[in-house]
Amino acid sequence: MPNNPLLEHHVLPPFEAIRPEHVVPAIEKIIADNRQAIEALAQQQDVTWETLAAPLEALDDRLSQAWSPVSHLNSTMNNEALREAYQRCLALLSEYSTWVGQNTALFEAFERLQRSEAFATLDESQRKAIDNTLRDFRLAGVDLPADKKQRYGEIQARLSELGNTFSNQLLDATQAWHKSIDDAERLAGLPDSALETLQAYAEAKGETGYRITLDVPSFLPVMTFAEDRELRREVYTAYVTRASDQGPNAGQHDNAPIIEETLALRHELAQLLGFDTYADYSLATKMAESPQQVLGFLDDLAKRAHPQAQRDFNELQAYARETLGLETLQPWDIGFASEKLRQARYDISQEQLRPYFPAPRAVDGLFRVTQKLYGVTMAENPEAPRYHPDVRYFDVLDGDRPIAGFYLDLYAREGKRGGAWMDVCRTRRQREDGELQLPVAYLTCNFTPPVGGKPALLTHDEVLTLFHEFGHGLHHMLTRQTVADVSGISGVAWDAVELPSQFMENFCWEREGLDLIAGHVDTGDKLPDELLEKLQAARNFQSAMQMVRQLEFSLFDFRLHYEYSTPSASDVQALLDDVRAQVSVVPTAGFNRFQNGFAHIFAGGYAAGYYSYKWAEVLSADAYSAFEEAGIFDPATGRRFREEILERGGSRDAAELFQAFRGREPSIEPLLRHSGIEPQSIETQNAI
Repeated sequence: MPNNPLLEHHVLPPFEAIRPEHVVPAIEKIIADNRQAIEALAQQQDVTWETLAAPLEALDDRLSQAWSPVSHLNSTMNNEALREAYQRCLALLSEYSTWVGQNTALFEAFERLQRSEAFATLDESQRKAIDNTLRDFRLAGVDLPADKKQRYGEIQARLSELGNTFSNQLLDATQAWHKSIDDAERLAGLPDSALETLQAYAEAKGETGYRITLDVPSFLPVMTFAEDRELRREVYTAYVTRASDQGPNAGQHDNAPIIEETLALRHELAQLLGFDTYADYSLATKMAESPQQVLGFLDDLAKRAHPQAQRDFNELQAYARETLGLETLQPWDIGFASEKLRQARYDISQEQLRPYFPAPRAVDGLFRVTQKLYGVTMAENPEAPRYHPDVRYFDVLDGDRPIAGFYLDLYAREGKRGGAWMDVCRTRRQREDGELQLPVAYLTCNFTPPVGGKPALLTHDEVLTLFHEFGHGLHHMLTRQTVADVSGISGVAWDAVELPSQFMENFCWEREGLDLIAGHVDTGDKLPDELLEKLQAARNFQSAMQMVRQLEFSLFDFRLHYEYSTPSASDVQALLDDVRAQVSVVPTAGFNRFQNGFAHIFAGGYAAGYYSYKWAEVLSADAYSAFEEAGIFDPATGRRFREEILERGGSRDAAELFQAFRGREPSIEPLLRHSGIEPQSIETQNAI
């Protein structure tokens, strides 16, 4: 199969050479080769790490090197031809994954390796990888009878297809709506930066005036600043009804049937494997030990946060009524009224801060913070292959030695799915030829792009997002592991994987950190003391409201996968309404179909796991408290965090790694303190 770049070994993906027509033949070829090789590996009787685990890792890596750029391009440069090729491969990959996971001969070969005398001579990461592999065989149904194995494979293939369809329909629904406006008076209240963005959107479509879309750089400023209440209502309605039976595009790209089938199949899958619910199945690879522990953790946080959240909302209502003339707060008023109250109370807004966070300065500051913490530097490599002109590539240097690399893709554009994420391009591993393969990450955001030759100006919230995703990237890139299954984020319990990302956000609130991050776009001046004091004072503005919102998502997700087997769309809505009645304090429109856009759990890896954000936030807040005690850039503490958390990847259980760093079990107190949650008369849980 000549001239197919996906079948060749490359240090970095050859993006410019990859075409949609390359994708299916390459994946078919690699899968066929892997099947033949695995059949031979599984027949060995006397197995060692070098004759079984290492060759299998090499096969996995070859497939990953072909699929990773395809998957990333599908998310960031989506088009019809690529989408079709990607979709066709999902079934191939699901079938192959099931075949490997249910390969009895291969499973028995790994059992022989675990029972062998040689097992005790392997290092910690190798033993952990073998233990994880055997666990994953069982979770793939290797012990099932033939008919149930077949059904497992059918379910997994269909779930893969459903997740992709959910994501595609959400992207299509997001891009299917826009509003063109010629009269600038309708956009009164929007800052110049937002108006310039909306003008640029219009110009890109050959229009005059302004074009509002449902992409975050457009949606958020309208909901936050637009004085036209009817405009806010219209944009809000379009956004919260995406991919549903409601709203201006009702019935187009409706994800409700996808949700129903997904939930039913997940429950069936869990029961096939001997679990009571999908929530039980999900926890088999997480820190949390039982559904009761997760629900107890979430309920405990809700009890602590809800009274304060209710007081915050009551204050917002009173302010909106007395100052803004809004007798009844509607959902499309919350962001607008909150921003007005924030400005009135603290005399600060995200727009005031934008000039201090030009994107180039913020990125440079991120690198400087990382250097002070971990002693590594970033060097841009303009010769690296790229997939879009906005994308930049950097090498990570320890001294003058490259140890990793990453792609930085900051700005929103058409054909790019929303949100921000880190994904794996290459995994650190010892290659079969003896060479060390360095880790490479994709770091993707959807910030407002630069307009008119000026640098993009980020909000402080966007800077937090940048640091968050880079924290994930550091977890992947600073690993010292050479076994792929426990290298970087691989093998890390999902409810601990947010620890390094949430940890990095803390440096965006401290003078020592902001002096590295912030510099005025025109003068380079650092953030004035007055603005810093206002920023810090406003840090926990409505923090309890924010917490109960996250708890709403977490409880909805977990209860949905714990209490229901085959819920209908109306059951899903009823559960969401019930959770909101328990924890929410803000009004919700009857037409709101949040669940139809909840990609984290229906098209991502967070099913029965969204609680991980709050669970890991306990860990991250407690970890950061060690820096508060020693000095936020204390070299010894930074070195310990790098060595005990970042470098070890999944080679040890997350709870053990945290205790090795902190010297004790995690405490919830730092999270409550950082969030400004006032103490309650609830007995403090010292650990999770």
